[in-house]
Amino acid sequence: MSQPYKTIEPSVIDDKMLEEVVKKQGPPGRAGRIAQSEAIDFKDVYHLQLDYQNVLKIDNLWQFTSLTKLQLDNNVIEKIEGLNTLVNLVWLDLSFNNIEMIEGLEELVKLEDLSLYSNRISKFENMDSLVNLQVFSIGKNHIGNLESITYLRRFKRLRTLNLAGNPVSEDDRYSMYVPAFLPDLMYLDFRLIDKTTKEQALQMHYSSIENLVHQEDLEFKSLEKIRLEEEELALHKDAYVEYLNGPGLFNSMYAEDLEAPRLLLLPGVSEFVEQYKVEFTEVCQKLFKYGLEAFNTRNKEVGCFLECLQEANEENQKNGIKIIKEFEDKNKEQLNELQRITDSFLMENKIQQFRVKIDKLWNSLMNLEMQLVDQLEEASREFERNISEMVTTYIENVQALIAQCRDMENRNHENMLEIAMSSYDKMGKSDGDEEMPEELRALFIDKDTVMNTINASHDLHLLKIDNQEDKMVTKANAWLRDMIEKLHMDEIARNRKRVLEINVYVNHWRDELDFLELQDV
Repeated sequence: MSQPYKTIEPSVIDDKMLEEVVKKQGPPGRAGRIAQSEAIDFKDVYHLQLDYQNVLKIDNLWQFTSLTKLQLDNNVIEKIEGLNTLVNLVWLDLSFNNIEMIEGLEELVKLEDLSLYSNRISKFENMDSLVNLQVFSIGKNHIGNLESITYLRRFKRLRTLNLAGNPVSEDDRYSMYVPAFLPDLMYLDFRLIDKTTKEQALQMHYSSIENLVHQEDLEFKSLEKIRLEEEELALHKDAYVEYLNGPGLFNSMYAEDLEAPRLLLLPGVSEFVEQYKVEFTEVCQKLFKYGLEAFNTRNKEVGCFLECLQEANEENQKNGIKIIKEFEDKNKEQLNELQRITDSFLMENKIQQFRVKIDKLWNSLMNLEMQLVDQLEEASREFERNISEMVTTYIENVQALIAQCRDMENRNHENMLEIAMSSYDKMGKSDGDEEMPEELRALFIDKDTVMNTINASHDLHLLKIDNQEDKMVTKANAWLRDMIEKLHMDEIARNRKRVLEINVYVNHWRDELDFLELQDV
């Protein structure tokens, strides 16, 4: 009796599998040495082969942050996922799997070579971020739309394309269409595209290509405009002045004021509100201009200070190197001589003298570092005073300009009350025959209703103005605090690193002497 067919269960990519694979591969260099040890640090692995492992799901690769080459071909993978942390990937092979959709590649901006050969893909999509793509193999899939190949025009570095085995490659137009619409392509289906073929293809599709290029140019200009607008907005946000270069703040005050449309129906109100908008916007534009200028001034001050720190640090390092070089020039030969001394008493005496020299070297290097610490501390105090004064001046000027906006809103409120009360009195004295919009008539139920409505509108406007002031002041203070704290932490880290370097270097010399003493014993 024949045995029943036994299905093979898909494998899971876990730490055990990864350790075994890395050890088996034995890559050269540092990754190879690590692979032979008990504890494998996956972040030091650059090439990883997971082919023929019956893998169903891409998982647990987040530790391979240095990976440049990943081989996942000949598995049973159905979905491209779990690759977002592999930002250094240059080469990726997902051929001979069961993938139906191109996805999950958004973070792989360094990718140059991508193979999706022999899968179930029917559409080019979700590849826009692969700006460095040079080789793309997607043969033996389900690509059937010849016109969809124009999607690949966005990959300006693409030189090799394999589409053989797709329905699209059976189209009679295929051999001329692809070279025409991908003119920079050098190899199609692993065959060199000769110059004559390119020329004939371009001539055959000249009109269509002209129209496509024109459309691409329009799209590029549109995208470029959006990009520049986004960059400009990002700059404005960094300067805390977004939407102040126009009526943005004023419009937001009235957009959230549900009573504004009704109050604007009061006789004469729309006219003075329009003038109020003009004057309010002028102050906002002054605030916008000043905010950008102050932002640039602060950045320039910070840049100059960081440049001074760099110069001081480089000068200090140069002096340190000079001290070390002088020490080595004088004492390297003496260390060699010590190794040849046979007299124990003389050896002990010489070693003790050498230790004194090493102690002096340590003192010289540490004194140099302390001089730099004092120098940087003094420079930092002066910088902090200057930048704090800048921020204080900035806040005072912002508050002065915001105060103008607040004063205008108060005048607007007084005018609104005066007109509303006048209209209310006239309405009370008349027989009610005067024409008045129904929405406005509902406002004049009694004097308290009129007053409460206008005051609520005023309070909302003031709240928006106050919020704008709070945002600008709070962000400026936070920037100052965070920037000064970062400078302090960076200096602490620099000092610790330098002290460690000095101790490691000096201890190297001390270890040499310790070794000589042990030999002498």
